Amino acid sequence: MRIEFIAQAGVKIHTAHGSILCDPWFNPAYFASWFPYPRNDTLDHAALGATDYLYISHLHRDHFDPEWLAAYCNKDAVVILPAYPLPELKEALEGLGFRSFIETQSGVPVRHGGLLFVVEALTAPTDGPIGDSALLVDDGVERLLNLNDSRPTDPDRLLVQGPIDICLLQFSGAIWYPMVYEMPAKAAEALAKKKRSAQFTRAARYAEIIAPRVVIPSAGPPCFLDDDLFRWNDVNNAEDSIFPDQRFMVERLNAEGQAAVLMLPGSVGEFTASGEFKVHHPQGELSVQSVFADKEVYLRRYAADMAPRIAAEKARWLGPRTHLLPELKAWLEPLMALGPRVCDGIGTTVKIQTDDEAILLDFPERSVVADDGREVEFRFAIPRPLLDHLVRTRTDDWVNSLFLSMRFTAWRKGAYNDYVYTWFKCLSPARIQYAEGFYAENGPSEGTFDLSGWQVQRRCPHMKADLTRFGTTDGDTLTCSIHGWQWDLATGRCLTSDGHPLFSRPQSEQAKSVAAEAAQKVPPGPDATAGAPDGA
Repeated sequence: MRIEFIAQAGVKIHTAHGSILCDPWFNPAYFASWFPYPRNDTLDHAALGATDYLYISHLHRDHFDPEWLAAYCNKDAVVILPAYPLPELKEALEGLGFRSFIETQSGVPVRHGGLLFVVEALTAPTDGPIGDSALLVDDGVERLLNLNDSRPTDPDRLLVQGPIDICLLQFSGAIWYPMVYEMPAKAAEALAKKKRSAQFTRAARYAEIIAPRVVIPSAGPPCFLDDDLFRWNDVNNAEDSIFPDQRFMVERLNAEGQAAVLMLPGSVGEFTASGEFKVHHPQGELSVQSVFADKEVYLRRYAADMAPRIAAEKARWLGPRTHLLPELKAWLEPLMALGPRVCDGIGTTVKIQTDDEAILLDFPERSVVADDGREVEFRFAIPRPLLDHLVRTRTDDWVNSLFLSMRFTAWRKGAYNDYVYTWFKCLSPARIQYAEGFYAENGPSEGTFDLSGWQVQRRCPHMKADLTRFGTTDGDTLTCSIHGWQWDLATGRCLTSDGHPLFSRPQSEQAKSVAAEAAQKVPPGPDATAGAPDGA
């Protein structure tokens, strides 16, 4: 197994049974705030794109680069697809021309073409942009575990195929906290030091549990080439930077007895016959010396080269001003109605402040109103051109676009509230319904309800919509109006897709007659009436 490093979480794995391209990232992300570090634009794009398999861990734009994939990646590559509850990743890749998919089940080994793959999918609303994943590759000789950004809660599950030889491990920050928060400088410095220490400790703990033969620190850091953001680069190896480079993690792991190596864009590494993991670095602009000898000089030169890209991105935001209050009201109030758990979890009012206007998101009242001077517990200040762009384009995930860009400021009165950030990454009906269903499944059970003579599970098996609000029936068939999915009430069988059985039990005499007639035709499968949801 030979490892060719690309940048960030990007890596190409070469085996005797084919190559696997993982998370190739080249183009700026998050409103041209993030760039690959070190730069990788001089690599051989065509050679990298000539791959047998493609794995995109999740939809973060420093992992999913649609512009590059469209231009360079082999569309006949077999895509290793994580088992996400929403089809957004698959649909995005299909839109780029990919046609062949291995649709995995989380934690379940899949053999294909001499290789064994295991994808561990994380599916909480807080995991990435609705999902994150890790990939295990076994070529029959060595096993590689690519954690990218994921943080599996049970990493022992990833060891069931045997010991790990190579682990790619995130160590650097991928967050906007505390940098964008309005707080005293000393407080921000102390919090950043704490954050840096925590992320190193987390990475070291994963390395301790997984115990690979070698760790490759990856999935960070990005660099910030816009003059407005350049200060966030760790050019002076500061203790309060949450974006340290790979050298610091390598030093820590080696000091703790864990073998770790530094890899740069273009570096190639593999185990020798003697068991040593040997890395060959590129020379010239991508050499270790040129990148790290004077980081600020390196980054300033990189910034000058990328200035036209940044200017073009900023020009793309410009457009007609939106009528913020009516447009946000029309967009967000229906989502509030679909997301009572999220709204109740927020339980307060959030202010959206821009250059000349302020809007309040009143979650207890499920309303969007003009600022009336009331006290709030959360405030986000967003430049007007960028806010207009978000509204015009109906960007459904502000967390993994605006927030990661750090092109805003934030303030909060109390503690961190996870529901606030779930809300801002779920600004579409499908996403908010998924979050509601997740919280429903992982919170108090809601049992069943009566629907025209049938006792039916309350939550839709597809996207967990509340069927007391969105379920209708003609007597034989239940239809969920959110996505139009349908079920045969007599058998519980989904008529729209394989799987997704519905619990239903006849209560009225008419319903019992329908169920009896159906039973004479086709006996119900084991999933159809396997048991009511908890609490029924």
